[in-house]
Amino acid sequence: MKKLVEKHPLAIRWFHWVNFPVLMLMIWSGLWIYWANDAYRIGWGNTTLYKFFPQSFYQFVHLDHKLAQGMAWHFVLMWVFFINGLLYVGYTFLSGEWRYLLPNRHSFREAIEVTLHDLGLRKAAPLVQKYNGAQRIAYTAVLLMGVGSLLTGLAIYKPTQFGWLTSLLGGYGAARVEHFVLTIGYVLFFVVHVAQVGRAGWNNFRSMVAGFEIEDVPTGGAAGPVLAQREPNKRG
Repeated sequence: MKKLVEKHPLAIRWFHWVNFPVLMLMIWSGLWIYWANDAYRIGWGNTTLYKFFPQSFYQFVHLDHKLAQGMAWHFVLMWVFFINGLLYVGYTFLSGEWRYLLPNRHSFREAIEVTLHDLGLRKAAPLVQKYNGAQRIAYTAVLLMGVGSLLTGLAIYKPTQFGWLTSLLGGYGAARVEHFVLTIGYVLFFVVHVAQVGRAGWNNFRSMVAGFEIEDVPTGGAAGPVLAQREPNKRG
């Protein structure tokens, strides 16, 4: 017997699908800006292990000589990113969804269990719930990263008008490094998130598109779809 289990409300799905392309476009336009002063590398002294990014990369993906265009797109998208994030936070608190998203006292232990299971080092599957411990920690971290990106972005966009903020973040140079590191964090999150979605399968992906999952329910009665509401995790 198949059962339709409600998982994600429309608002959460809307905020998710608005935020994903906006953040990707912000990263893309950010690379147009970074090209003008690509100062960062991994290495020490005169030894460079990796440079962000070689000129050949800019030329290959046509990111060079687009500073003004990149700044224009980046600052427009910044407002969409900010407003969407603000509405998302407001909705989660007003609707009570924050209870499923914020880490609780079990989250860090569950995150270790999920990681070990995904790596094939733990056979027992994690507790089935709307958001497991790893997801709670990751989604909360991304939310905090969004606040960090906004603050560091303002600090390097208007270092004079927001001089107090720039100083609080360690100065212009430090704020720019922090902004760049946060961007790398988003990229890593995207990679892991997409890999996890692919690993979870179509049913999980459908829940973020249509709002429900289809579960198999063992029964001796007649088969047919049944709509049900997922029970919240009682473990707190």
